[in-house]
Amino acid sequence: MSAPPSKKESILRHWKSWVVACGLLLSGAFTWAVDARDRSFLSVGMGEGEVVVKIGKPDHEAIVQSVKGQPEVKTWTYFPHPRDPQTLTVLTFRAGVLDKIERKISR
Repeated sequence: MSAPPSKKESILRHWKSWVVACGLLLSGAFTWAVDARDRSFLSVGMGEGEVVVKIGKPDHEAIVQSVKGQPEVKTWTYFPHPRDPQTLTVLTFRAGVLDKIERKISR
């Protein structure tokens, strides 16, 4: 059997855990900042995959039109972001290509 950890080893282990937790929190805050800023850099003509890579999966997706022989039309909605709490972003895709960008102020 191994001996219980010394006080120094115990403090070091807790300190390492604290540093890792702080790093995860800070990286999450950075991700939020990047996501909110990147929403403004979307442009008509981007593909669905490019949008997902740039700002992530939508909070809500709805199919507007799905008729055989015609391009599928759908909307992706991104709810207000903590860094931009009043702006709802709605993207309309036609045949997998970004066709319309709407930014709505929600109050």
